[in-house]
Amino acid sequence: MRIGTAAALAALALGGCDWFHTRFRSIEEAERYRASAPSPAPAPAGSIRVMTWNVKYGGARLRFFFECGGTRTLLTEDEVRGNVAAVAERIRAWGPDIVLLQEVDTRRSKRAAYLDEVQMILDGAGLNWGAYAADWRADFVPSDGIGPVDSGNAVLSRWPIAEARRIALALSDRQDVLERYFYIKHNALEVRVEVPGLGDLWVVNVHAESFAEMGTKQRHLDQFTAILAGHAAQGHRLVGGGDLNAIPPTSPVCASFPEDAACGDARFTPDDYCGEGTWLDGLYARFTPDVTPAAFGADPGPWYTFVGDERFPLNRKLDHLFTSGTWLGAAVLQDAILLSDHVPLVAELQIP
Repeated sequence: MRIGTAAALAALALGGCDWFHTRFRSIEEAERYRASAPSPAPAPAGSIRVMTWNVKYGGARLRFFFECGGTRTLLTEDEVRGNVAAVAERIRAWGPDIVLLQEVDTRRSKRAAYLDEVQMILDGAGLNWGAYAADWRADFVPSDGIGPVDSGNAVLSRWPIAEARRIALALSDRQDVLERYFYIKHNALEVRVEVPGLGDLWVVNVHAESFAEMGTKQRHLDQFTAILAGHAAQGHRLVGGGDLNAIPPTSPVCASFPEDAACGDARFTPDDYCGEGTWLDGLYARFTPDVTPAAFGADPGPWYTFVGDERFPLNRKLDHLFTSGTWLGAAVLQDAILLSDHVPLVAELQIP
């Protein structure tokens, strides 16, 4: 970007203009989706299957410019169609009733070849209704050839979504005003699902800040906890989760992960979760996790959901599910390691 352009954009950001439509209200309605060919949706029997999965914009294991050794900014149409079809097929094979997606792009994203990944996954997975809330939206991003972008969180459901809203989370304060204007603006996507024979199920999907500088990630986790606690106080049946970018307190490693330590790319920032051991305590204290810290600490390997380089084994748990009820069981689908840098987490929610 030329200095003159940068100065002009900074002046716009400082002056309160929103020429590139990157800003959001504190609470606003989410975008709604419906399957192209809805399928029958009978009442659940015994349990509701919930999945959370960060699908990396349909990029599978392609290296983006912000990853170690990455150079890519844009995907081809064939890449998006192939990768998203594989993600949808994997979801369909496991048959979840509710899916929490993070890092999913819409038809307004140049990097996704202007294909609507939310609609593609909804249709391909055999689910019926969806809601979407952007956390990175701009008519044009003047960096790295990104151009127009619209990416965020989605909740897909077998049953009707009666309410859906985007709740803004704290803005990152680790950048200057210009970078902050174009930077990701995280949200909690809150939906009310009408489950036949059961009633309302509230679902809250979050993708927390990746980095801990200036306390933004901790604020996101605290806000997420407060949203769930508000529902619990009203006696709501509740599921919350997503990519929290936080590891359980009993994790054996908190920094210097093998793929990060092996990276000499100056543009890449290695992950470091040391000192964050208490940040999930509020969630563990109030809600039932997919795995307790004690059980995770005793055998963490099967619960790992992320690795930054597929040539290394999965080595940390960043993805979590919590409920105000009871999980009958949970599992991480680690054989999906080539479909994203995260793998899906699935849990069975007990119903009366």
